[in-house]
Amino acid sequence: MRAAVLFETGGETLTLRDDITLAAPAPGQVRIRIRATGVCHSDLSAMTGVIPQPAPFVPGHEGAGEIVAVGDGVTQVAVGDHVVVCWNPPCDSCESCRRGEGNLCVNIFFGMTFQPHFRLDGTDIYGFAGSGTFAEEMVVPWQCAVKIPDDVPFDVAALIGCGVTTGVGAVLNTARVEPGSSVAVIGAGGVGISVIQGAGIAGAAEIVAIDPVESKHAAALRFGATRAVKPEDADAAKAEVTGKAGFDYVFEVVGRSALVRQAYALTRRGGTVTVVGAGKNDDLVTFDMFQLFFDNKRILGSYYGGADPRREYRRLIALWRAGRLDLEGMITARLKLDDINQALDLLRSGEAIRTIIEV
Repeated sequence: MRAAVLFETGGETLTLRDDITLAAPAPGQVRIRIRATGVCHSDLSAMTGVIPQPAPFVPGHEGAGEIVAVGDGVTQVAVGDHVVVCWNPPCDSCESCRRGEGNLCVNIFFGMTFQPHFRLDGTDIYGFAGSGTFAEEMVVPWQCAVKIPDDVPFDVAALIGCGVTTGVGAVLNTARVEPGSSVAVIGAGGVGISVIQGAGIAGAAEIVAIDPVESKHAAALRFGATRAVKPEDADAAKAEVTGKAGFDYVFEVVGRSALVRQAYALTRRGGTVTVVGAGKNDDLVTFDMFQLFFDNKRILGSYYGGADPRREYRRLIALWRAGRLDLEGMITARLKLDDINQALDLLRSGEAIRTIIEV
């Protein structure tokens, strides 16, 4: 079958191969025919080494498709089911799962991340985040296959698999934005747009998008931002919107320490800073002890939407059906698997909110 492979970490070009092989599903596993996959900045971060990932590997973690085979003991899903790929599936038995924080469960995730999923000329090939949706088919634990209604388009379902869940969930579950509040979002890419939509769903009165790429400003406004500015104009927007007090909630959706500091400065005393972006493990951010005490600001991390992703998938589909969450509008480029490097170029340039690869 075909799959896009990165052979060495640090490269930014994928090699499309048509001789990738998969083993049959083992007990507890399923084989999924991928129909659509989103191209997320995390894929690029894994390629460049920002996110640790064994190589060689097949990128992609935002996918949807249908089950074509199941291993022994799998009864929860069946051949023909339409599914979203959940790259960090809850195990349902650990303390995190029992608390309702299935997104923090790593019992299945760690095992599948460091287990090769594909083969090429006798060499093991990993899947990014244990997935590898830049392939025609993949084999994963059955918990990774979350069944969805057949009428949900595969491209819409793929977005729900990561970026939309991460962004909307950061608003509703992690920060818990209140109606009538003021919100600033640093970074207006696919996840940032999802944060903006989530803030609108939560009833925020003011939503300011902050991004250096002017072409993203129109998109941010289209999806619910009340204004969009460049980073150097963020302080002026803060003064105009909040009377210099600061925003109630600020979301950092890029993953850089300097932007976390900017988010902190834009937040009012007693407000909430939510870090959504995945950055380098050696990119450190510092605060002095007095300001942490005196400012009384909350600094929160938000991982995969801050709740059980399966519950979030259902909620997001319901919001999409109700017309309150625009997922089709987020797809600004649809390409074939053969055009995977073109999709990465669009991601780097910031020209697309989210590119969908039809597999």
